[in-house]
Amino acid sequence: MADATLETPVYQTDALIAQDIDAYLEQHQHKSLLRFITCGSVDDGKSTLIGRLLYDSKMIFEDQLAALEADSKRVGTQGQEIDFALLVDGLAAEREQGITIDVAYRFFTTEKRKFIVADTPGHEQYTRNMVTGASTADLAVILIDARKGVLTQTRRHSYLAQLVGIRHIVLAVNKMDLVGYDRAVFDKIVADYAAFAKEIGIEQFVPMPISGFKGDNITTLSTNTPWYQGPTLVDYLETVEVDNSADQARPFRMPVQWVNRPNLDFRGFSGLIASGAIKPGDAVRVLPSGKTSTVTRIVTLDGDLDEAVAGQSVTLCFADEVDCSRGDVIASADNPPQAADQFESTVVWMSDDSLIPGRAYWLKIGTQTVSATVQPPKYVVNVNTMEHLAAKTLELNAIGVAELTTDKAIVFEPYAENRTLGGFILIDKITNSTVAAGMLNFSLRRAQNVHWQAMDVSREAHAAQKGQQPAVLWFTGLSGSGKSTIANIVEKKLFALGRHSFLLDGDNVRHGLNKDLGFTEADRIENIRRVGEVTKLMADAGLIVITAFISPFRAERDMVRAMLPAGEFIEVFVDTPLAEAERRDVKGLYKKARAGELKNFTGIDSPYEAPEKPEIRIDTQALTPEQAADLIVERIVGVWSPDL
Repeated sequence: MADATLETPVYQTDALIAQDIDAYLEQHQHKSLLRFITCGSVDDGKSTLIGRLLYDSKMIFEDQLAALEADSKRVGTQGQEIDFALLVDGLAAEREQGITIDVAYRFFTTEKRKFIVADTPGHEQYTRNMVTGASTADLAVILIDARKGVLTQTRRHSYLAQLVGIRHIVLAVNKMDLVGYDRAVFDKIVADYAAFAKEIGIEQFVPMPISGFKGDNITTLSTNTPWYQGPTLVDYLETVEVDNSADQARPFRMPVQWVNRPNLDFRGFSGLIASGAIKPGDAVRVLPSGKTSTVTRIVTLDGDLDEAVAGQSVTLCFADEVDCSRGDVIASADNPPQAADQFESTVVWMSDDSLIPGRAYWLKIGTQTVSATVQPPKYVVNVNTMEHLAAKTLELNAIGVAELTTDKAIVFEPYAENRTLGGFILIDKITNSTVAAGMLNFSLRRAQNVHWQAMDVSREAHAAQKGQQPAVLWFTGLSGSGKSTIANIVEKKLFALGRHSFLLDGDNVRHGLNKDLGFTEADRIENIRRVGEVTKLMADAGLIVITAFISPFRAERDMVRAMLPAGEFIEVFVDTPLAEAERRDVKGLYKKARAGELKNFTGIDSPYEAPEKPEIRIDTQALTPEQAADLIVERIVGVWSPDL
């Protein structure tokens, strides 16, 4: 490690290293670990503070120090002095602009504790990165530039820290050297922050005046602030009590990550224990199935355990053959968590593309992955005033409360009780990018009170009565492509063959079921969702359902496909080039759209996402409607006749 060449307070190496290195390493191995984040507004000195902590804890090698000194002269912001921020800001764009963009994780250790610190960006556009860093933190160091006071990002980051469950807050009023270590400045900032903290539910925080650059009150109390007699930052980080026992005292919960079956004689269920404790002989329940068994072994790489607690990764073996797989949750048999499919949630939107209410996203919670839709938010939170504002969607960095529905029941607990079973992310199904992080607040009462009613006549019985296999022929294509024309001929041919079918046409449905919907992206999605639900009911009745809708978005067509048993959804792409569809323009809609009289018209000012692998593709420039219908009917029922 590098010697401390600057006149800064540093740690004295433990004498135990020289006396007994094995004992020292053993002691180091059993140090507790604290995860914390630094956050606040841009240029408040977050990266500089972490660099100072790394330097003062002697976590910099000599070659790193030499590189730091060279980089400080070349791209630093502190003149000829060392720019500690460069230890953390590693991206070229960060160094060029003197800002933090990505979340930077750094490990360091003192004689009393090990630390993992996340340096989170201060710019509003990178708030999503701050949420990522905060999601695993036990403590937040919120920095405030003494010259600027409490800013919007200070409020936003404080609110997010409280929202994700961080209960230990350090208010570090930084750059005190630039205000002459004025106590009045410090006291005013603390008073302003205390008023805001009370509004958002932060019950207590530890304020301290510091200078990350000069080292004041970082490792030892500074003579520049004789009026401050509180702990130094490092003292507080070393001694703050992180209450892991609270998780251990809760009922047992373990999301299953993997079914461990290396041979025919062993079968176990592996995962990280989210809460509680477990011993061999304990009765457990597997959710959502509800099956029960007894734990026979707790297996780890180092051998079997007599007890395992929250925070440990283990493999559990059962006394019975129980159906259990990834995504299930193993819980206390007498105190299991809930399962529901409708929730109130708090959502932090992290994508440049705004939320589309009604669109299906992947939701990951614990080890469970399901399809979910978010309703228009009840409100969004103004982080400056804490006002609840009306909104139809969520934009980048917005924080809102909205109802959320999953396609099947998931095992959960409110986030306030269990981070693992209450925290989730939303993933765009097309791009696979994470678009939001959220917290489940509670399940909706209708989710608990509305249950599936068992029917004596099954969908298989309905199909057998009609002597046919249910199917959904989903015609999609541009307006004017010929969907309705071909679909109408297909139904006539099926009717002549004695098949039980029904045609749902896009225009006809908008006269009744969907008369309240317009043509915005959100309304188009809701239009298809409703039609998909009706289509599913008709297929359950044993019918061959024919639909003719533009249905421009792949995600919604895939949503309907997922509603049906495998093989029943048959996507028919009526492939007509835009120029040809516009030339036909039977209803004069393209002309109106081109004139600006018709907004959100597919192909003109609203996109159409063509199917990538449709079951049937109809080239309307090569086939007549009759020929296309014959091809489709032959595919469905295996019967073709030129007389139909």
